Amino acid sequence: MGSGLFRNGLVYLLIIVAIAALIFSVFSRPRQTPDVDISQLATDIKNNKVESITVQGDDLTIEYSDPSIALRTSRKESDTTIVEALDNLGVTAADLKGVEIEIKSPGAWGNWANLLITIVPLVLFGALLFFMVRQAQGTNNQAMSFGKSRARMFTGDKPTITFDDVAGLEEAKQELAEVVEFLREPEKFISLGARIPRGVLMVGPPGCGKTLMAKAVSGEAGVPFFSISGSEFVEMFVGVGASRVRDLFDQAKRNSPCIVFVDEIDAVGRHRGAGLGGSHDEREQTLNQILVEMDGFDTDTNVIVVAATNRPDILDPALLRPGRFDRRVVLDRPDWNGRQKILEVHVRGKPLASDVNLGRIAKGTIGFVGADIENLVNEAAILAARRNKKAISMAEFQEAVEKVMLGPERRSRIISDIEKEIVAYHEAGHALVARMTPGADPVQKVSIVARGMAGGYTLLLPEDDRTLISKSHFLARLAVFLGGRVAEEIMFDDITTGASSDLEQVTRIARAMVTQFGMSDKLGPVTFGEKEELVFLGKQIGEQRNYSDEVAQAIDEEVQSLVDQAYRHAHAVLTHHRDTLVAIAEQLKEVETMDFDEFEAFFSDMPPQEKLVVAPQPVAA
Repeated sequence: MGSGLFRNGLVYLLIIVAIAALIFSVFSRPRQTPDVDISQLATDIKNNKVESITVQGDDLTIEYSDPSIALRTSRKESDTTIVEALDNLGVTAADLKGVEIEIKSPGAWGNWANLLITIVPLVLFGALLFFMVRQAQGTNNQAMSFGKSRARMFTGDKPTITFDDVAGLEEAKQELAEVVEFLREPEKFISLGARIPRGVLMVGPPGCGKTLMAKAVSGEAGVPFFSISGSEFVEMFVGVGASRVRDLFDQAKRNSPCIVFVDEIDAVGRHRGAGLGGSHDEREQTLNQILVEMDGFDTDTNVIVVAATNRPDILDPALLRPGRFDRRVVLDRPDWNGRQKILEVHVRGKPLASDVNLGRIAKGTIGFVGADIENLVNEAAILAARRNKKAISMAEFQEAVEKVMLGPERRSRIISDIEKEIVAYHEAGHALVARMTPGADPVQKVSIVARGMAGGYTLLLPEDDRTLISKSHFLARLAVFLGGRVAEEIMFDDITTGASSDLEQVTRIARAMVTQFGMSDKLGPVTFGEKEELVFLGKQIGEQRNYSDEVAQAIDEEVQSLVDQAYRHAHAVLTHHRDTLVAIAEQLKEVETMDFDEFEAFFSDMPPQEKLVVAPQPVAA
């Protein structure tokens, strides 16, 4: 990079100097016109008017006998002396007896200047032509290297990342530890006839640590590590991607044992036959070359391909068969224990206050992946620095959790008193229904301070990680989402647009309960709709309807029934506890934010939760 800038700067400097020299040589000021012609000088010498003549090169400086006449200049021919020039004009030796002639050597700079003015532009233009030719050759070489691999190679001599830097993925580390052992001691496996795995596919949601895990494998094995993205193989010219694949595997074989890491392999590994270009599609050509290269490995070629993707469902089956990507390592979202270990990794070297409880933070960050936790710790550190603190306290971590989940606070937003009251009752409705409904998550915080796109928020956090969701929990979610809208109806006898996002969530959950999870008593344990990848939309996920119009009507009725059931429950809870609803809303209008303890103070003399109200289904007329 530095040499390229220096070379380009030198070229530009030569261009500027060449232009300056050309302008100087063309537009240089001509010599000053002589005051006295050489013939007039000869006449003045004959008339005894000249006192002395100073000769310097071809320039003559004349001093007259009359003091009133200033020094004058003249010039002679270059190939004659002053005496010969005057003799040719009829000046005799007798005429020159009274004239003092002084000969001075010509200035060296004058000759050199003439020489430089003549030669320098030619030299500079020659140098400029040389650099232009070199540049053209470099462009040609770049065009010739268009098919070369752009993989970045990292040596494993000084590993910066090891398995100790990867937390919360114990099963994945155990699986990949065997890959490290293959690279360290391949002879132990080859001697028993075991085949070293050629490919390892890491699957997981974005931000769960797939790239970090691949670097840790390289660091543990201490071998060269080639890193490239799947999109770097794809170009507009057919065959370039395949050429880069061949070059990448050639480099890997020369540096074996090593690891080739292909990030986002779904960019080139999608199911073949889904494109519009037939067999000449660039992506398919690249995938074909990857398949050939992975099959072409010899038994003693210690090269392992590690690939990462969060879309394993769209990969070509030939890529996933045994002999290519032999192993599939799943990197899932960490549980609370894994999140605590990830927090311990990211807080290294950061000053923490004595009240920081990493276990409590891990409990309150359900659903966070490694990238989210790293962002959480960074946001907490930024908040502490902004408040001029010397250590990061628990308050910064709690606020950072809300900022990562919901967005930054917007306290500068000015709303009217009536809107503030509506938001207070809306959030109080959410919180009260959640508190009094079995199966709902506990209320951790209620606020009417705008955050992100929300005018207020009710933060519900489960007490533990949940992988299976029951029907009662879904019904409780529906009731909680509808609590804000119902509170507006009860208190103001009107509704606003504040519940628009809540209604979207309600509709999505209710339809999923019926069509995906088989939670409809009327339709039974059946799923409806087939997901397919639409080729003409870039292989986006679409849904094909595999049921009749009568079933579609039944699905709509069941969705409406679930929403009505949740609505009736929310209305019953808020009507029965209207005094508590008013008290919570008034408190929110005053303090704007309530935490768990402040919210639970309203229910000190109440039972924990009420049973979900299920009203009889309306009978169609």
